[in-house]
Amino acid sequence: MSKIPFAIKLLTHTYHYSMKTNLATLPLLALLLLGAVSPVHAAPYPLTTCVVSGEKLDEMGKPVVINYQGTEVHFCCQSCVKKFNADPAKYLAKLKVAQATR
Repeated sequence: MSKIPFAIKLLTHTYHYSMKTNLATLPLLALLLLGAVSPVHAAPYPLTTCVVSGEKLDEMGKPVVINYQGTEVHFCCQSCVKKFNADPAKYLAKLKVAQATR
């Protein structure tokens, strides 16, 4: 997420609270816009291939991305999602190995 949309989201969120909260948020908002503070980013996805088929993730167009119990999983196509759902533990183990070796 870039700094400006994050800052706008932060400002919009705090708008619903008191003016005191808005004023307290302004220094943080300024730091975000100036680049001194950045929002927390998740680690990049550890695989360049589909966790099910082993195909490159961008070979069949934009990868299919799902969130399975808090874990982001990327697939080369929708049919691999169906295979994943049949045995998620098997494929999540591959993903965990890739994350550990990064």
